[in-house]
Formats: sequence, structure tokens, C-alpha cells
Amino acid sequence: MPTIQDISKYAETSARSLGIKKYDIYGSTVDDTSVQVDSGEPKQVKASNRASVIVRVWNSDDTIGVTSTTDVDAQGIELALKTASEASAFGPKEHVPDFSPEAQKPIEAREIERTPQAPVSQLIETLVGVEQRLLDAHPAIAGVPYNGLSQRDIDKFYLNSDGALRHEANSYTSLYLYSKTEQEGKKPRSAGAYTINHSLEKLNIEKCLAEAAEKTISHLDYQKVKTGRYSVVFSAEAFLSLLGAFSNLFNAQSILDKQSLSTPDSIGQQLASPLISVFDDALHPDNVAIETFDGEGTPTRRVPLITEGVLTSFVHSAGTAKRLDTQPTGNANIGAKVSVSPNFLHVTQGQAAEQTYSLDTAENVIFIDDLSALHAGVNALQGSFSLPFDGWIVNKGEKVSIDSATIAGDIRDLMKSIVYVEQEAEITPGGISPRVWVKDLSVTGE
Repeated sequence: MPTIQDISKYAETSARSLGIKKYDIYGSTVDDTSVQVDSGEPKQVKASNRASVIVRVWNSDDTIGVTSTTDVDAQGIELALKTASEASAFGPKEHVPDFSPEAQKPIEAREIERTPQAPVSQLIETLVGVEQRLLDAHPAIAGVPYNGLSQRDIDKFYLNSDGALRHEANSYTSLYLYSKTEQEGKKPRSAGAYTINHSLEKLNIEKCLAEAAEKTISHLDYQKVKTGRYSVVFSAEAFLSLLGAFSNLFNAQSILDKQSLSTPDSIGQQLASPLISVFDDALHPDNVAIETFDGEGTPTRRVPLITEGVLTSFVHSAGTAKRLDTQPTGNANIGAKVSVSPNFLHVTQGQAAEQTYSLDTAENVIFIDDLSALHAGVNALQGSFSLPFDGWIVNKGEKVSIDSATIAGDIRDLMKSIVYVEQEAEITPGGISPRVWVKDLSVTGE
């Protein structure tokens, strides 16, 4: 692949010859290798090297054309600029995107975690060994139908005609295990675990294996739970997935499109219990897939979304920030239109709780490990949800798996019903969070 400096020169030369005065280019290249196994044999081996580039051009009437390409050589960049320039005649007339005012703001240098990828043979050998150890963990574990060991090198860049030039590189490796049981007279039970780090050598395989085995075995003895209202404890992954499903609460683009529960005037309102605070923090040191700038070249940062229960800020692109008279936050994704999304959610304790809780002493609480059907069971515009879950009924540290149940409610009521946010946090692929305790939630069982 050409260097970012080469791409910049290609763009500058082509734009001059085409009479284009204003443009920007955002792109990434990914070198990806992944393996899956089945019963000790390779099931699937995939390797790819792909590029994805978005080119935007503004014309003299200040309307914008957008195109995408996978070719980053001189001819590819020239053709993309020409196509985007032609498309600009049909661009939107209102709320036209512009360069980010922070596209040239200095970004603090960081050490690049780029490590050589392990050979495919080593990936297969490692995953075969892990699969066998998981199968050996209990006689009832009959298979690991979903598994994967993958490694990825990614390079990202942004440049524009005003002289902005950004580049970053990263490497990471991930392991996923999802096992299934078979016992005579009982329903199949399953559970999974995931871990990620910068290289295969740094990957905490033992912890992932132990978590997958422990969860699967804990689901072997299960029972129905009676329908009613319970105190519920959300695991880090469960709470973050629920919060992500309702991210329109603090998404400025959704708010401006009137596709949100919030409005521009919601800043400063009490959204949740004062016991919780939530940040969007792409630069968190525990975020393996760290990103230092967004699709518009804006530096990412730690954005306080909820501070002690109060809605403090929205996530912004340059366009939404301009319309709401604030600063962009580094959350833009460019394409045919600019969208906005959180980068890496970080849930923490807010105000100190008057009472603490523990699964070792609590009675008749439901511990939710994983939520399902988020695409179908969430109405983000109404705030309602009804979701199947995997979890346990817990009495003084004793966990009994729950056989098929759903949890339902309203996200605004849930956030205000938080009674405790534990101190110890857990890292997940989408963020970091401790367990979160919520009182009086509706659970449908038998």
C-alpha cells in the first residue's frame, strides 16, 4: 500500500488537474487472518487484505459529492476525486458537511502496538488445543460450535486539501469460545467467552478458557424462574449492550433527526441515578482497539455523557457540533452521509452509595450475564425493551441457572432505578463497566 504521504501527493496532483479546490479523504487498510476449528480439525481459514476509502469533494456552490474506492494508487485516487466532483452537483443543499475545525489539532503521540502476525499453523494449533481443553472440562460439554482465533493489522488515515494529515496503526488478536452441552433428559445449554489483546502472546487464553468452561458448567442445573419483579444485577457486557442499544439518548445526530428520547434541551437533566457516571473514551488505556481520530480527522477524547446521573454531553460530528453551537467530540463516521456513534463506553461509580451489595450475601436476585435479540426486542424511540437473557438466580452466592426468561421495562426507569454500581470493572470488546444493580425490574418466566 502507498504511504499516507504518497496518497496525499496523488490527491493534490489530481485535484489540481481536475480543478478541485476542496476535498478530503478518509480510509483504512486491514490485514486480517482468522481460523475456526471443529472437533480438532480446521473448519475455516480466512485471510484478507482490503482497503476502504471515502473521498468527499466540495464544488464552487459548496455542495458535496461522496464516493468510495478500494484503489489507493494514483489512478484510483484520481478517478475517485473525479467521480465525487461529478456527484457534488447533486449533493444536499442543507446542513452540508464541512471540514472539522479540529482536523489539524495536534494529537498526542502514542506508541504503536504493531507486532508481527503469528503463522496460520500456530493459530490452528492453539485453537485446537483450547477446544480440546474446553471439551475436557466436563463430560456434558459436547462441542464448541462457535469459536474463532483472529488477528488484525489496521492502518487508518485522514487528509484534506487544507493540509490535514493523520495516520495511525494498530494490531490486535482476539479469541472467541462458545460451547454447548448435551445431557439426557435435559435441554442443551451454552455459554461463551471473549478476550482481546495486541498479540497472540499477550492474549489471556487461560482466562477466556476458564470463563467459558465455568459459565457452561454453571448452566447445567437449571430451573424456571417465577414471573415477577426482582432486583437484577447486570454483568458488564449485559449493561453495556443495553446502554448501546439506547445510545440515541446521547447521539447528537439522532437528536437532530428527532430519532431520540433526548432533545437539544436535555443537557443538564437527570437521566439516571446519581450513583452512575458514563463516559465515551476511545483513549481509555484498556481499549485495545484504540482510535486517536475519527472519520473527519477530529481527535478522539474522553467525553462525559452522564455525570452522577445528569446528562452532561452528546457525542458529535463537526456538523452536529456546529448546529448545536459546541465542539466536535471525535465520534463521526463518514460515508454517503455523516453518522455519529460512541467509540468505547466507560461506566463508573458516580456518587457514593449509602448501601453496598454483594452476590455473596444477596438473596433472590437475578444476575444477567448476556442479553439476546437486541435488534428485535428494543424500541429505541419509545425507550422500551423486552429481551431474553442468560443468567442465574442467586441466593447468598449460590447460583442456579435460569431456564428461558425475559426482562422488560423502560430504559429511563431502569437508569433511575440503579441502586449500586460495583467498584471492580470488567473490560469487554465494546467498553468497560462494573456490575450494575437495579431494583424492581419485571422478569417473565413461568
